[in-house]
Amino acid sequence: MDTAIKNSNFNFHPEQSVYNGKVRDVYSLPNDKLVMVASDRISAFDVILPRPIPYKGQVLNATAIHFLKATEDICPNWFEKSPHPNVSIGKKANPFKVEMVIRGYLAGHAWREYKAGKRILCGVVMPDGMRENQKFPEPIITPATKAEEGHDEDISREEILAQGIVSEKHYLQLEKYTRALFARGTEMAANRGLILVDTKYEFGLVNDEVVLIDEIHTPDSSRYFYADVYDENLAANKPQKQLSKEFVREWLMENGFQGKEGDVMPEMTDEFVNSVTNRYIELYENITGETFKPEPDTSVDTIEALVQKELN
Repeated sequence: MDTAIKNSNFNFHPEQSVYNGKVRDVYSLPNDKLVMVASDRISAFDVILPRPIPYKGQVLNATAIHFLKATEDICPNWFEKSPHPNVSIGKKANPFKVEMVIRGYLAGHAWREYKAGKRILCGVVMPDGMRENQKFPEPIITPATKAEEGHDEDISREEILAQGIVSEKHYLQLEKYTRALFARGTEMAANRGLILVDTKYEFGLVNDEVVLIDEIHTPDSSRYFYADVYDENLAANKPQKQLSKEFVREWLMENGFQGKEGDVMPEMTDEFVNSVTNRYIELYENITGETFKPEPDTSVDTIEALVQKELN
């Protein structure tokens, strides 16, 4: 049986509305409830790749739940229950139109900008003389606008406030939560022999209370290095051994694709798809210390029945 969920088409309520994100399908129901389905779609360079990755959605959902529960003492969040491994049910929030990206190390997008000669990212100064994957003196917050379609765009704190995207009162709260969540994530990663390199958080309002929404500390939203070889690889200017989605981006770049006009998507072989599944499971088991137990039954009937049981 094909277990991968590429597109969801659930009927949880006759008055539902659906938002299809790059990975998650979000069903808005009456009574301010959300049903979030973590599909097996995978995106890179803001493009959805043609083939889904079996069990990726279950890994993302389980990882997000693990960290939402582990950080609810820091920041209230939207999550309430998970009736199926691909599904979370929770409170509907009015989302802020920014992603709070926080970086502890010069890697990924920040390194690509730095290598191109830039020393200011989202209004934040990056010190001269840094090497790829080097730790920043202090974590930096580099927000991005939340695009409905296409690429998210870097934006500074000053621009966010000047454009009225977020009020100053709420933005200060977002920064406070972002730093505290990153500190907790860093501590939890260290306990598992990992380094939380960078991540992003999304927030919304529920009755004027700022709450954490969407996912947290998953391989789709975060980058992890293995701590035991970090210093050695940094000293030798070698790539870091990492648990993140960066290997997918690297595979695409090696095959001539960066999401630019005219780029042709390379063929995703069965071998590559299976390797991505295994990397996602590896991250879950490494970061949580728990064994991943896949649920092969992802049929529409099963998921709808389990959700309905929770909602009734």
